[in-house]
Parts: sequence; structure tokens; C-alpha cells
Amino acid sequence: MNPRRVCVWSGPRNVSTALMYSFAQRADTRVVDEPLYAHYLRVSGVDHPGRADVLAAMENDGEAVVRELVLGPCDRPVLFMKQMAHHLVDLDWGFLEQTANVLLVRDPAEVLASFHKVVPGPTLADTGLELQTRLLHHLRERGQEPAVLDARRVLEDPPGVLARLCERLELPFDERMLSWPAQARPEDGVWAPHWYASVHRSTGFAPYRPKHEPFPSQLDATLRACRRHYDELLPLAL
Repeated sequence: MNPRRVCVWSGPRNVSTALMYSFAQRADTRVVDEPLYAHYLRVSGVDHPGRADVLAAMENDGEAVVRELVLGPCDRPVLFMKQMAHHLVDLDWGFLEQTANVLLVRDPAEVLASFHKVVPGPTLADTGLELQTRLLHHLRERGQEPAVLDARRVLEDPPGVLARLCERLELPFDERMLSWPAQARPEDGVWAPHWYASVHRSTGFAPYRPKHEPFPSQLDATLRACRRHYDELLPLAL
């Protein structure tokens, strides 16, 4: 079987796990959680929570992951891969011509404030936004127009945005994508205990609620650097 291969290139704290849970409700879809994470940790040397567990549990060679998983066999018509844009380091991007690519973004003020609670002092590179704009240009140069999602719009109108996304992916919309049981999924990465507490309690996309806590002032310069990338991507969002 040659499945429809969908890569969602997100940044952290972008409702990407909820989107993965949504697609996991489809009978025609196999989901995969951040298959390039161990490769990224090995190449970058960054110290994330659970780093040793991730490196021990997953294939560390990104080219092998692309060959054997991203472009490998799948037992269902759709292969949905939740990816982080910043994991695309030291890799040949040629495989992107064989995948349907989606860019998932979120207001960087919300991303940075949330990420800072788990990994203090996040940088522009940590958000993936710069790589997302590079991806947009790379794909356009090769004749591919990736769908862009904004996390806030997904939360404000899940059925509308998901229906438009499915249309772009040439898939039928499935109402089952709107809800799921409040529990972990077997596809969760080994890092789930550090990051997925809220999605494990959820039964669907939570309504969007503005954040009211003060933004960490030490991240002001990082926010300015992030904003120009987000401002380029947001007008394209479904």
C-alpha cells in the first residue's frame, strides 16, 4: 500500500498533540508521534526533559527514520506524522516532495510563555518558526503549497478548520476527528509524561481562551525575532 503521507510541521506547545489525537480517530489513518525527535536531540545536543529515554527508545539516525518510517510501508491508507519543524536538522529535505506538508503555528507570545515553564529561556530556534518559514519557501520553490494552520483558529472552529484541512489533503472529513477518550494513546512518545498532561485529560479541542498571565520580560527579544516569522505565516492560515 502506498499511503497518503502527511507531515504536520509544528512548533512546541501548538496543539499538535491534540491534532494527532484527532487524526488517530480516523479508521483509515495511522499516526506517528515525532519520529525525528531522537535524531534532533543527538544532532543538536539540546537537553530536553527525558532526553536519555528518548535517545534510548528511538532510532537516532534521521535518514534511517525517513527511509524506513516516513517513506516506509504503512498498513493504512493515511500515514499522519506529527513532526517538529526544528527537528529538520542535518537531513536531506528531498523526501518532502513525497509527503503532503502542513505548517502548524501559534502566536509566539503564547508558545514562549508555555515552553518557558518546561524548558526555561526558549530561543527562536526552539519555536521552529524560522524553519517553518524556510519550509514554506522551500516547498513553494518545488511547486507545493503547504496548508497552514493557526492553533487559535483550530480551537475556535475545529469542524470548520479540520474540514478545510481534509479538503486540502484530498481526504474526506470525518466527524470522529472532533472527540477522543480522555487517556493516553499507545502512539505517544516516551516524552509524554513531561508534556502531555493536559491532552490526556481532554476529550476534544478545548475552546480557545486568551492568556492573561504576564509575559516573561526576559523573552522580549526572542518574541520580537519570532514575530516576523509568525506574521508571514498567519495570513496563510486556513
